[in-house]
Amino acid sequence: MKWIIVLLAFCAGSAAAQGFDHAHKAWDALLKKHVLLLPGNNASQVRYAEFAGDRGVLKAYLGALSAVSEAEFQGWPGAQRMAFLINAYNAFTVELILEHYPVKSIRDIGSDLFNNRWKRKFFRLLGRESYLDQIEHEILRKPGAYDEPRVHFALNCASIGCPGLREEAFVAERLEAQLEEQAVRFLSDRSRNRLGAQGRLEVSKIFDWFKEDWTSGYRGIQSREQYFAKYARLLSDEPAQQKRVAEGKAPLSFLDYDWSLNDVRR
Repeated sequence: MKWIIVLLAFCAGSAAAQGFDHAHKAWDALLKKHVLLLPGNNASQVRYAEFAGDRGVLKAYLGALSAVSEAEFQGWPGAQRMAFLINAYNAFTVELILEHYPVKSIRDIGSDLFNNRWKRKFFRLLGRESYLDQIEHEILRKPGAYDEPRVHFALNCASIGCPGLREEAFVAERLEAQLEEQAVRFLSDRSRNRLGAQGRLEVSKIFDWFKEDWTSGYRGIQSREQYFAKYARLLSDEPAQQKRVAEGKAPLSFLDYDWSLNDVRR
């Protein structure tokens, strides 16, 4: 496995000369090696200590991402652009963690006011100095650009409260299926989304922070309640409770977000 990843790193490093690898093979191999799906397959943990041993491979992949120009990027189909951005966000997040590892939380890196980990310019992307919030909020979430709220289930902020880091790279040819599977996994995880004992729909804080992404007409959906109605079967095992969710009758509340590092527990 090790020599395969090294070979893929060499291929990633030469991507600028040969054209970008839209299969993201090097990143895919790293994820398959270092991401652990938890029982039920609805969440994941990352073997950061072992990932550090392949940091050179990761850096080669990051170099291939950074070599893509804005003009080249804009010439790609939308699905290729989105897959590129999601993979870039996740890969640079892993690099940020490894740069400071061991840490208990990504929030231990910098502070909210100074050297903010999401606003810190620590990589180049599309020809400019960039930061994680730029990828997420200024490109992916920019109104009219992609208008895809399921991106929140694909981006991983290295935290337990976040939708799990996928165990494979996102690719254009399967992006729709991958995004939908990420949505199903996250909404099936009762530790983060569930119908509570009091009949309230207790969901991730993500749906509070980014409310507007589910209220802007995405695929005809005008509210979070309408979105949850599509997945009522995932949020409760009781048919009567599923019916309440499907009818939009369950009031919303938001769970505390767990910022603990999504590291493999030892």
